[in-house]
Amino acid sequence: RRQPRALHLEGTRFATPGGTQRHPGIGRVTMSTEARREIIIAAAVLLNERRQMLVVRKRGTTQFMQPGGKIDPGETPQQALHRELAEEIGLMLPDHAVRYEGVFREEAANEPGADVVAHAFTARLHTEVLPQAEIEEVRWLDLDAKPDLPIARLTETRMLPLARAALMESETKPR
Repeated sequence: RRQPRALHLEGTRFATPGGTQRHPGIGRVTMSTEARREIIIAAAVLLNERRQMLVVRKRGTTQFMQPGGKIDPGETPQQALHRELAEEIGLMLPDHAVRYEGVFREEAANEPGADVVAHAFTARLHTEVLPQAEIEEVRWLDLDAKPDLPIARLTETRMLPLARAALMESETKPR
């Protein structure tokens, strides 16, 4: 049986998976040998003309996040996005209205021990939406202010910067 490969930390220390080492910049570091479960989703960064991004909160949860959801077998990320937006907030967007932005990974908000892998799309929203299905609440986050409500890590670290960049890009494009 092959030995686990050592992982190099900061050019000075080596840690074997499962072992604990002292890292000069971080402190104690434990290398995990367990793979985290992945939840593959399609997520919408929906922006309005007031420099705000739509977020939703699912029933029974406390954190706000992007509308969207799990991609079903045989479904493309874009198909899942359209299905989830219709189910969750009653929104029907034409295919040409959404732009694929890439894949983003972060710790899952409501499922401990799992990572969410999000296929993210941006779109402009020119209408109000209402919560449906498992969605309890919809809110608009001001992109020029610090969020004043609890938001999922993916929203905080990946989707907010993506939303700000998308707005900046659209503001600098010639009209």
